[in-house]
Amino acid sequence: MAPFKRRTFLKGTGAALASAAIPSALSQSGAAQSRPNVVFILADDMGYGDVSYLNENSQIPTPNIDRLGAEGRYFSDAHSPSALCTPTRYGILTGRYCWRTRITRGVCWGFSKHLIEPEQVTVASLLKSQGYNTACVGKWHLGMDMQTRAGGFVQDEHAVVDSRAYMADIDWNAPIINGPLANGFDYFYGIPASLDMYPYIWIEDDQFIGECTTTQDLLFITRDYRPARYADNTGPSHKDFVAEEVMPIITQRTVDWIDQQGHDKPFFMCMSLTAPHIPIVPSPSYVGLSELGPYGDFCIEVDDSIGKVLDALERNGLSENTLVIFTADNGCAPYIGVEEMNDKGHFPSYVFRGYKSDIFEGGHRIPFLARWPAQIQAGTSSDETICLTDLLKTCAAINGLEVPAGVGEDSYNILPALLGEQLDAPIRQATISTAGNGAFSVRQGRWKLELTGSTGGYGNIPQEQVLAQGQPLIQLYDLENDIGETKNVYAEYPDVVNRLNTLLESYKESGRSTPL
Repeated sequence: MAPFKRRTFLKGTGAALASAAIPSALSQSGAAQSRPNVVFILADDMGYGDVSYLNENSQIPTPNIDRLGAEGRYFSDAHSPSALCTPTRYGILTGRYCWRTRITRGVCWGFSKHLIEPEQVTVASLLKSQGYNTACVGKWHLGMDMQTRAGGFVQDEHAVVDSRAYMADIDWNAPIINGPLANGFDYFYGIPASLDMYPYIWIEDDQFIGECTTTQDLLFITRDYRPARYADNTGPSHKDFVAEEVMPIITQRTVDWIDQQGHDKPFFMCMSLTAPHIPIVPSPSYVGLSELGPYGDFCIEVDDSIGKVLDALERNGLSENTLVIFTADNGCAPYIGVEEMNDKGHFPSYVFRGYKSDIFEGGHRIPFLARWPAQIQAGTSSDETICLTDLLKTCAAINGLEVPAGVGEDSYNILPALLGEQLDAPIRQATISTAGNGAFSVRQGRWKLELTGSTGGYGNIPQEQVLAQGQPLIQLYDLENDIGETKNVYAEYPDVVNRLNTLLESYKESGRSTPL
């Protein structure tokens, strides 16, 4: 499939404790700026090619996401720091690569203990320290400490162990410790993890809403389909929890919170969607709207949710000075019928190789559209390489702040690129993304080094098997001439391989990838 000619890809060559600590750690810098509201909308497992504004051949209409591009700016070279959910979400909020934590591969589960330490500065705690109202609505998936009736805590810190069927004796009436409120959010309404993970129950602020008094079958691909190994897998659920109601509730709670905001105090809303991640459970009013089946229906529901948020901003007179960002945590999942969609001419990964969890571009090249009418020129684009870890320092820059060395160690200020300023050099020295199995990629300019001989994702081949096939254990691609990552040129450019590998090692050893 030929690239969409209008889209360019590559240039040529925390908590009360954290919030209290921030003012002394951050200093005002530069001229005072008008402080915008920030609405950060994170789709779950939505591919670059699922957005019709970015893919002329998309079979999914996304008029509201398209509106963000038409009225703002899109980035053709935006990346998640991981091809999986939890590590990306950690990077977004903290400005740090998640492989610097205990999660070096895989994700948290529904009962996992907290991943973000309460003293860690987050986007929310930073903005809260500057007078912002802060809220997170939707999927958390970063661990939280649930209390047991015995007086202790669930201590599941084994990130790669499947604990979906964990039947701990949870005290559903006890407050949750080290959840969203401990990470800088004034308000939270959402669920602990994904819709394919227990427990199935809503949380408001730091309290479960009711109790899990029954069990529910694990929801996997769809409500009606689960792989055989999950066929008899049940877990804790609130008796009234219905998966098809989750997206409408997230949307309504987000809109309601925005409706409560005034013009005298800025706000930060993190709208963390559960779609189109599995289970593919579009609400009844969206079923049958897409020729691609349930997945397409679910993406249409995502788009409609964004439209309702944009309408709320407009209705309250907040649009002009609100930075709205729409993006995704990683690429489209390979197990939701991508072959059938391909046959119909729809390519969720667009021209990129791979899917969610893969080391390839399709795993972590994500849609990124931003609208801020007061500052961002409408209908513009950027081919600057950016990463979702950059949100923290960008929000700091918007507020005229400088952050100390121990904050946002992997975050860059992309405000100049958002505003369309002329750049003399790339903003980022390099960008690191990881596959589901923890394998690293290093991107710098045209070059992308992948430290695995396989996908690193769901179709990964063990390294021993790669060697047995006579294949190398590393891959190097020239994205300027090979955006589809079809020709491994590692043997032709050993100096590039050595340079990028040395750079990665320096990032590991120094504990940061940004300059001091």
